[in-house]
Amino acid sequence: MPATNTLSAHNLYRRYGKRDVVQNVSIKLNQGEVIGLLGHNGAGKSTTMQMLTGVLTPHSGSIEVCGFDLLKQSAQAKACIGYLPETPPLYREMKVDDFLLFAAQLHRVPKNQLASSLTEAKQSCGLLDCGNKIIGTLSKGYQQRVGIAQAIIHHPKVIILDEPTVGLDPAQIRDIRVLIRKLGDSQSVILSTHRLSEVENICDRVEIMQNGRLIYGDSSAKMQVYGQQPGFVVTLLAPPPISELQDIIGVEFVESLSDTRFRVLHSAVNNTSGVLLALAAQRGWQAQQLTPIKGSIEDVYTRITESEPV
Repeated sequence: MPATNTLSAHNLYRRYGKRDVVQNVSIKLNQGEVIGLLGHNGAGKSTTMQMLTGVLTPHSGSIEVCGFDLLKQSAQAKACIGYLPETPPLYREMKVDDFLLFAAQLHRVPKNQLASSLTEAKQSCGLLDCGNKIIGTLSKGYQQRVGIAQAIIHHPKVIILDEPTVGLDPAQIRDIRVLIRKLGDSQSVILSTHRLSEVENICDRVEIMQNGRLIYGDSSAKMQVYGQQPGFVVTLLAPPPISELQDIIGVEFVESLSDTRFRVLHSAVNNTSGVLLALAAQRGWQAQQLTPIKGSIEDVYTRITESEPV
């Protein structure tokens, strides 16, 4: 069954003065997908997200949200969007419940659904015990939860989060990541971040921006092997001579890491690991472990961004 497209942006441009801060950006988002938008400071991430939410109007290009043209059918399109800017739009002197009900009313949640929407948003964000607390007295992590709750209280199909874990401690980051991944299972999420580990943990797909342009887009799994030859490390308790491993179809290089561990590089078109494991079973090599080789995502990100001209 084909994926349902929830957001499409085509050829977006945005200028400040004579400078193009976003150039020819196109993004597609499907239901049940989490996209990570990466880039250095000043790459154009926040400007792009502001255009996708209707906060900024692109100088050219088009945006469609759940079948509605964001420029021509603004009210209908925005009703499908939940947005958390980098600085959460909170009224710190209000109680959590009062603020979230206010946000729900702004999003035109029907009166007979206000109570259930409030409970669902608080439950999703771990705020059930915080309804009567003043927002300004909460920790930064819990204020961030309130910011996400206001973005999802009207059950939007598209959720856009700008740096949702910035300034949080490790425990708070973990909790917010779990929440975002849960939201992405049923809705659609675009997440901008400086944290490359978030790409590995919660994102299905990665888009990298540099100098206002998208320079890379693919699944997070493929990003981790970008620019490197596929391979694996295998443990064989009764290994054959290296020459016998090198003769396996698709194998291009074998390195002995110890008496029983070998690094094997192979071509991208052969199922070399499957062939090796089958031979190990036939010939008694006693294969114990096979682990695909992955570069660190930091190395991959640096490789991608440094390959682009400034």
